Amino acid sequence: MPPKTAATKSASNPPALTNYLRRYNLVSSILWLSILVRVLKVGCEKGFDSGVVYDFNERYARLIQTGAVLEVLHSLTGLVRAPVMTTLMQVASRLLLVWGIGYNFPASTRNSPAYASMLVAWSVTEVIRYSYFVFVLAGKGVPGFLTWLRYNTFFVLYPLGVASETWLIYRAIPAAQKLNPAFAYALWGILATYIPGFYTLFTHMLRQRSKVMKAKRV
Repeated sequence: MPPKTAATKSASNPPALTNYLRRYNLVSSILWLSILVRVLKVGCEKGFDSGVVYDFNERYARLIQTGAVLEVLHSLTGLVRAPVMTTLMQVASRLLLVWGIGYNFPASTRNSPAYASMLVAWSVTEVIRYSYFVFVLAGKGVPGFLTWLRYNTFFVLYPLGVASETWLIYRAIPAAQKLNPAFAYALWGILATYIPGFYTLFTHMLRQRSKVMKAKRV
């Protein structure tokens, strides 16, 4: 799943860095919106399990997601307040899905509707998240509807994303076993981490939501 704690240090950053972060978030939101449009357009026209969603989006989504490595660099350099290890693990899990699963094992990924639902969950989440930070960095306040979306849509998007990711990993295990048994065992281990990981992140998001919603009511 995506980084959830990418709060920026806009107040303490020089104007040039703040402008960079604002543009980075704006471009990222546009790119993820384009993925969402591409997935929905092709899926509605050809079917979400036809394989066309994969054919049309796999390389495009893989390249855009790979660009999220910058999130780790932002955290490492202190440009944002996101914890380095948390950001690294979240970005790495996405890279596993687009490179280790989607790219390496197209036979188990291509015709699965879970590939489309994963991209939908990711893209909606990222459009909201990056748009939110564009307004934060502009320093003029975040629209109420965007704050609501950021702290409420995870009720649907997070379970959808996790379910899609785990299903794609599970489907890839037989092919991974043939390629290298060690890889298959690693995938089983990764699947096992999703259970405590889901609980930890979901309860964290609930606490964040409670704080934000309570502050808005004051």
